Amino acid sequence: MQSRVGSFSSLEEGQVPHRIMHQYSKIFPLRLLLLFLLLGVGIVFLYISMYTYRFVSIHSVVSPTPSRIQTHSCVEGSKNLEGWIKPPSALLHEMNDSELFWRASFGPLIEKYPFKRTPKIAFMFLTRGPLPLAPLWDKFFKGNEKLYSIYIHSLPLYEPEFQPSSAFYGRQIPSQVAEWGGMSMCDAERRLLANALLDISNEWFVLVSEACIPLRNFTTIYTYISESRFSFIGAFDEDGPYGRGRYNGHMAPEVNLSDWRKGSQWFEIGRKLATDMVQDTLYYSKFDQFCRPHSCYADEHYFPTMLTLHSPHLLANRTLMWVDWSRGGPHPATLGENDLIERFFTETIGGGSCMYNNQPTNLCFLFARKVAAAALDHLLENSSKFFGI
Repeated sequence: MQSRVGSFSSLEEGQVPHRIMHQYSKIFPLRLLLLFLLLGVGIVFLYISMYTYRFVSIHSVVSPTPSRIQTHSCVEGSKNLEGWIKPPSALLHEMNDSELFWRASFGPLIEKYPFKRTPKIAFMFLTRGPLPLAPLWDKFFKGNEKLYSIYIHSLPLYEPEFQPSSAFYGRQIPSQVAEWGGMSMCDAERRLLANALLDISNEWFVLVSEACIPLRNFTTIYTYISESRFSFIGAFDEDGPYGRGRYNGHMAPEVNLSDWRKGSQWFEIGRKLATDMVQDTLYYSKFDQFCRPHSCYADEHYFPTMLTLHSPHLLANRTLMWVDWSRGGPHPATLGENDLIERFFTETIGGGSCMYNNQPTNLCFLFARKVAAAALDHLLENSSKFFGI
C-alpha cells in the first residue's frame, strides 16, 4: 500500500517514475525520426511540385514553335548579303507611297561595294496606257539585258498586253492617276524612282514617255550616261510670266525667288539625286500648297528648284531629250514619218553644240519626243541607218 501511495505521490509532485521514463526514452527517438522523415518527404514533394509548375509555365509560353520557325524563315534571307542586294522578284507590291518612299530612301554610306556590281540604267516610262513604240525599244534593248531595267507607270486600270519575249513584260508598277502640271505628276515620277531604287544595281535613272525614241544605239547611250560626272536635268532662272512669274511668295523662306528654277520634266539623274528626290518632304509641301495649275506647273519647277537648292554641283543644267518647240503652243510638235528622215538625225539633232564633262561636244541629245505612233514601221525599217541598231 505504501509503495502504491508513494507512486501516486510522486506523480502529484511532477516527477516521472523511473520505469515510465525508461520506456518514453525508447519511444521518443522513433517519433523524432518519423517526424524528420515526413518533413523530408514534404520538402522533396514541394520542390518537385515547384519545378513541375515552372516547366509547364515556360513550356506554355514557348510552345508556339511553328510561329518561331515561320519567323525564322522570313528573315533568313537577311542573314547574308544576297538578301539585301537581290532585287524584288516582282514589281507589284502592297506598299503605299509613304512606305515605298521610306523603303527606297535606304542606301549604303560606303561608296565601294563589297560585291561584284554591274551598274544599270533604269528606264522609267511615264504613260497613260499603251506603249506604241515598244517594238523599237525592244530592238534597242536587245542583247543588253544585264545593263538595264524597265519600269512602267500607267493609269491604274490599264492592263498591258506585252508578249513574254518583250523587255516590257511584267514591268508595270503599282500606279495612280497623274494629272498634267500638278504634283500628282511629280508623285508618279517619284513612284517610278522609288521602285527603281529598290534594285541596288540601278545607278542611273532616265524618265521617258510613250512618245519617246532613242537617238543612238544602247552602247553609245550607256557609255555617255555612265561616264558623265553630272546628271542631266534643266534648271534655268527664267524671267517673265512663265518663269519667275509663277513663283508664290508664300514658299519663302524655304524657297525664295532667287532659288526658283524651271526645266523639262524629262531627266536623267544618278542614284544620289534619285534618293534625294524620293525622300524630300521640306520642299514638297511648299510646292504642293503653292504651285497649282494654272498659275504654276509643278512638273516644270519642283525638281529643278529642289535639286538646285540641294545639289547644284551635280547638275549639267541641260536635258538629253530633244523636242521641237518651233511651232508654238503649250506642247511640243508631234514628229511624223515625213519629219523623221536621215537629214533630221544628222543635221537637226546632231548639229548642235553643248558641254559634256566641262568639254564641248556635238552629241547633246540621246532621246527625242513627241513621235507619232504611226511612224513605228518607218523607224523600224530604218533603225540601222538612223540609230545604229
